[in-house]
Amino acid sequence: MRINFQRTYAIVPRRQLSSNSGAYNVDLNDKHPQPVGFKTLVGNIGIKDATDDFACVYSTVPCTVSGMFSQNLFAGPSVKVSRLHLAEGHPRAVVVVSKNANVATGEEGLANAIELTGRVGGKLQIDAKDVLVASTGIIGRRYPMEKVRAFIDDLDPESAGCDFAGIARAMMTTDTVSKYVHTRVGNATIVGVAKGVGMIEPNMATMLTFFFTDALVPQPTLDRIFRKVVNATFNCLSIDTDTSTSDSAAIFANGMAGEVPEAEFEARLHEVAIELVKKIARDGEGATKLLEVSVEGARDDAQAKRVAKAVVNSPLVKTAIHGADPNWGRVAMAIGKCEQDTDINPENVRIAFGDSEVYPKQLSVADLDRLSEVMRGEYVRVAIDLGCGKGHATVWGCDLSAEYIRINADYST
Repeated sequence: MRINFQRTYAIVPRRQLSSNSGAYNVDLNDKHPQPVGFKTLVGNIGIKDATDDFACVYSTVPCTVSGMFSQNLFAGPSVKVSRLHLAEGHPRAVVVVSKNANVATGEEGLANAIELTGRVGGKLQIDAKDVLVASTGIIGRRYPMEKVRAFIDDLDPESAGCDFAGIARAMMTTDTVSKYVHTRVGNATIVGVAKGVGMIEPNMATMLTFFFTDALVPQPTLDRIFRKVVNATFNCLSIDTDTSTSDSAAIFANGMAGEVPEAEFEARLHEVAIELVKKIARDGEGATKLLEVSVEGARDDAQAKRVAKAVVNSPLVKTAIHGADPNWGRVAMAIGKCEQDTDINPENVRIAFGDSEVYPKQLSVADLDRLSEVMRGEYVRVAIDLGCGKGHATVWGCDLSAEYIRINADYST
């Protein structure tokens, strides 16, 4: 059996986290790294309550930028405007409005998103097409533009600081913790912020996540690395199988710290992205457990990811994990749902929870008790070997609880 059971992970229990828990620091010996040349603006427009709902990060110098966005056919004006600005402008700023998605709002909603970038660009003294925009919240409601205009009119970029933890908090909707990660690479810093807890199964993007670095990375290299990292991290995440209308991911590199080794930059960016993915999965709406599904021995990586997603998305698997019910057969069922993958032979498949094989081994009552104990943990790993090739993939998700239903049954009320 080729599955490696020796990996260990340090996951902060949900109950120990709070909405202002600060940053997860990949580089534990460097407590507060900040990329040079970036400024932040955070505040409250008053869209829903008194918590911050406006976040803006901008570079004082030009950037190279790469972005990826939702493929949902109902993609909102923010996604449409950002795609256009990425193609036609030279973005060096991003503004996020939380608690209002501004999706399915017609021509007026699109005009409002365009106006927002223009007003923010004017305050920063840059072109509107140099501003990306992202929105998150309830679908079908336009921005309260009178409040937005008044808020932006009062912005004072001269007073801007550099508070990425504040940016992460201002992006939150039903998140219970902010999601902010930072690390060093050579003389440069990489910072990542994200939000997301529900309506999550990214397709070529992720909920909302933005990266900022003062590393000097050429545009083609940045784009290639970013797309590779997103595909291996955020596109391997699922909370509830629903691809958001507002998914946006971008990275800004202003080059002020100089060049860094390409391979090291990619590795560190991947680490930051993985930590953000785990934070999102751990904070899934109603979640009590982080679920990781690793598939090896697949025909190719695409098959491995497809099978892993089938398992992590199965409501029956997710509820069994939630209840610590040692009904491992639900994993076998989920693998078997991949009916078009006819090269998967059940006789060659191996399934394990943690480092305990459950199939094809025949479990005793004592084995089932031990399996239940493993499933009671706040981190549950399912390992699968398909026995038909060298492809592999790892995906992340969470359990499914009654609290998820309560949150989403009352979301707009």
